[in-house]
Amino acid sequence: MASISAAYLLRFNFNIESVNLSSAKFVIPLVLLVRAISFLIGGTYAGIVRYTSAKDAERIFMVISLGSLLFVLTNGLSYYFLNGVYLLPFSILIIEYISMVFLMTSSRIIFKALYFRYLTYSKIRENILIYGSDEFGIMAKHALDSGKDINSTIVGFIDHNNKKVGSKLENIKIYSPNDLDRLLEKQEIDKVIIAKKDLSVDERQDVIEKCLNKNVKVWEVPKFESWVNGELSVKQIRAIKIEDLLEREPIKLDWDEIDSQVSGKTVLVTGAAGSIGSEMVRQVARFRPKSIILFDQAESPLYDIELSLKEEFNFYDFEIVIGDVRDLERTRKMFEIFKPQLVYHAAAYKHVPMMENNPSEAIKTNVFGTRNIADLSLEYGVERFVMVSTDKAVNPTNVMGASKRIAEIYTQSMNFPGGQTHFITTRFGNVLGSNGSVIPRFKSQIEKGGPITVTHPDITRYFMTIPEACQLVMQAGAIGKGGKIFIFDMGRSVKIVDLAYKMIKLSGLKVGVDVNVQFTGLRPGEKLYEELLNVKENTVPTKHPRIMIAKVRAYEREEVELLINHFCELLDENDNFKIVAHMKAIVPEFKSMNSIYEQLDAKIIRRKEQIGLIDLAEIKEMLR
Repeated sequence: MASISAAYLLRFNFNIESVNLSSAKFVIPLVLLVRAISFLIGGTYAGIVRYTSAKDAERIFMVISLGSLLFVLTNGLSYYFLNGVYLLPFSILIIEYISMVFLMTSSRIIFKALYFRYLTYSKIRENILIYGSDEFGIMAKHALDSGKDINSTIVGFIDHNNKKVGSKLENIKIYSPNDLDRLLEKQEIDKVIIAKKDLSVDERQDVIEKCLNKNVKVWEVPKFESWVNGELSVKQIRAIKIEDLLEREPIKLDWDEIDSQVSGKTVLVTGAAGSIGSEMVRQVARFRPKSIILFDQAESPLYDIELSLKEEFNFYDFEIVIGDVRDLERTRKMFEIFKPQLVYHAAAYKHVPMMENNPSEAIKTNVFGTRNIADLSLEYGVERFVMVSTDKAVNPTNVMGASKRIAEIYTQSMNFPGGQTHFITTRFGNVLGSNGSVIPRFKSQIEKGGPITVTHPDITRYFMTIPEACQLVMQAGAIGKGGKIFIFDMGRSVKIVDLAYKMIKLSGLKVGVDVNVQFTGLRPGEKLYEELLNVKENTVPTKHPRIMIAKVRAYEREEVELLINHFCELLDENDNFKIVAHMKAIVPEFKSMNSIYEQLDAKIIRRKEQIGLIDLAEIKEMLR
């Protein structure tokens, strides 16, 4: 009613006597009827005014335009059938159209502004800084403005473009990245939202670090692909996770080379229910192999992977085999039936303190299990056998690491000139989020209110994401010629206590106030820092910048078989000290730490002091 009334008043300069009342009595009800019907059909009444967005304004514009178009068509028909007479004055229609668009949109904007300015004033408000002023930054602001139960004040944008710095975007100032520290402190920022799609990993981590140092929460706008119908919802803006802080530049892989090794082939993944094994299965599925054999003894996680392959990858060419790598008959039957062409061996015990107390089990699974799969790979003509090892095999200080080093030695010895099977070993550090790793444990401890338990203030570890590790395993498997140990660029080592502090801050809590950090002492077999290379090892570069070859001593297969076969006698005796002593004989650099087996190292040291360097036979004889 207001728009049509305004149209008549404006058209006749507010001179009511000039209005043709007989015409107006017909035109006004007609306009009201058409507008009411168009608004009902267009659903403009259904939106919540305080959450009005650009989409709502677009809908209002379209509905009003369609109604006005109907008036124009009505005028055309009346002109044709009523001998050149227009039923509705065009000047009135134009003014009414402009008035309607203005009143409908401005009223909503004004109401929304008043609501958030006064009706929510008493609520606790968050001061938010948006890092980025391009499309992502604008969408983040609009999402916050329209989000339910969001009570925030956008205090500024930050942009790297110097031409934008100092100007305003939607009446909010744009600052330089150099202003970040000052803004965090002076403006009492509660939260920073990273909304810049071309931000490098280093720049992103620098922003996060600065925010955490000021106890400011950090959130992030997701990639455009995850937006719903091109619209960003406030619910999609997520908090930064600790994994984001450890992220590195994406790996560039030779996908064609990996595809040539995997596509159309039968692939066996042992330990398929574990963190690495399950991700290996998912990565392999992307290359559409002929089939994947999932081998593990944990049936429940295997069922989860089965659902994942079907639902996420639409992949059905797989077989699940329940079994143990230590069971030679079971594994032989599997090779006989499925005849794999490519083997990724990820089955292993990896828990350091548990293996320290159960060395016989470490030998049975990590050594004999590897031997079974490797021997069968050779026997059944597998093209490539790729073993997943660990940085704990380097200068091992625990039973688990030593058992993996022995498995590495056996795998290397299986490769010989002219052999059909290429035996390849990959070695890397800790993976983020794997079962039993520190990050899930820290998360659980924070949820319970703490304390977070760290073994030592100086302990460090290398970290890599599970997908990143598995992709590098596949790349190494594709480029490897056999008999080599491939090590990965793990980046910088991370202090575990710093990781704990950052996780507390990322949770919006304060160290020492909300959650404490408690040091418990090194566990049996645990060392302060991990190494990817023995001090006597060097590396040879490969064509991939993140993959190197470790130059290690070569072992004759017959020698290795004799050494490993001796474990059979020791296992029958069930004497942990004799088992570990033999491990030290095979791996001379194995020096126990925080362990009952340190006394074995003391014997070796005393013997060396008496007669100088000693060989393997002497060590074995001395430790009997």
